[in-house]
Amino acid sequence: MNIFKTVLKILNKNKFIVILYSVILISFGGINMSSNETVDNFVATKPDIYIINNDVNKGITKNLIKYLSDNCNIVKLKDNEEAINDALFYRDANYIIYIPQGFREDFLSGKVDEIEIKSSGDYQSSFAGMILERYIKVAASFQGISDNEDDIIKGINETLSKKAKVNVVSKLDTSGMNRATVYYNFASYSILACLVYIICLILSSFKKPEIQRRTTISSSNYKSINRKLLASNSMLSVILWAVYVIVSFILIGSTMSSKHGAIYILNLLVFTICATTIAFFIGNLVNNKEAISGIVNVIALGSSFLCGAFVPMEYLPEGVLKAAHVLPSYYFIKSNEIVKTMEAVDSDALKPVFENMGILLIFSLLFVVLTNVVSRKKACS
Repeated sequence: MNIFKTVLKILNKNKFIVILYSVILISFGGINMSSNETVDNFVATKPDIYIINNDVNKGITKNLIKYLSDNCNIVKLKDNEEAINDALFYRDANYIIYIPQGFREDFLSGKVDEIEIKSSGDYQSSFAGMILERYIKVAASFQGISDNEDDIIKGINETLSKKAKVNVVSKLDTSGMNRATVYYNFASYSILACLVYIICLILSSFKKPEIQRRTTISSSNYKSINRKLLASNSMLSVILWAVYVIVSFILIGSTMSSKHGAIYILNLLVFTICATTIAFFIGNLVNNKEAISGIVNVIALGSSFLCGAFVPMEYLPEGVLKAAHVLPSYYFIKSNEIVKTMEAVDSDALKPVFENMGILLIFSLLFVVLTNVVSRKKACS
């Protein structure tokens, strides 16, 4: 009880620094979530093309031009190569199509002439190339089927008019899940940084000579003192975890009320336990208050960059992710990424998540043991 009261006194004495530090990190978490929002809706846009027809404008040639006009935007350019090259450079056109002379006659005789093109090299030009290639492949499949050009054109048009019907069977709120994942991934940095800073600040106050002398002559051994200090600091950790959860309900909304949201919250609680033991271990190693800020940057920033709190895991090099396996943040963020794509919350889907939580608890136990080892050596010295 005396230790708990002392912790509260230290927090009260440094409350403005603690509150400021906590608010800044929580605010950064919300800003980071907003800046990483993704758009899940896809709207196809027509590429801008220019057609130079050196053949007669009838039959299969006319039908090709009509198909291209229906699926692309036909732009008007001056009919010279310099104007065409300028249009491609300035993206006034994405794709230039040169229909060769005799294209229709060659097609009806069983030959498909190569159509020359010029491209801007962007994704719109690639889309235009796919549209042209689709028509040529379908047209080639109808060669020789009939001698009647009208029948061939009809068959081509019927084939090209067929659309695939897509049924969306997933009811997963991908937008909300992405927002929750970004928010909770960043929380690994904020909670670790905040706890390391605050707990190190608290423990450094217990290392004053007069307090250490009183502790030494008391009936409590180092294990008992560590348990009481860890329990007292854990109260602070739970409060910080609760604040982050409340803020997530405000920023993310209904997603946090789902089963997926409950997994995010539980995963953060387990990571908070682990972060508390990490901070407690570091606090027992460090005696200098001035060094705390530097330690926060090394521990919290370093693990966050390596494990995917700032940059999504899929963008990180394989070597970096392998190295990140030794850090607790990796398993916390990995679980969040699994939950993000989880269609159903069942035992099979949750197995890797619970395995990662188990690894975090093992890390927590390890840091508690290391803290006792450090405390015993200091008590004996």
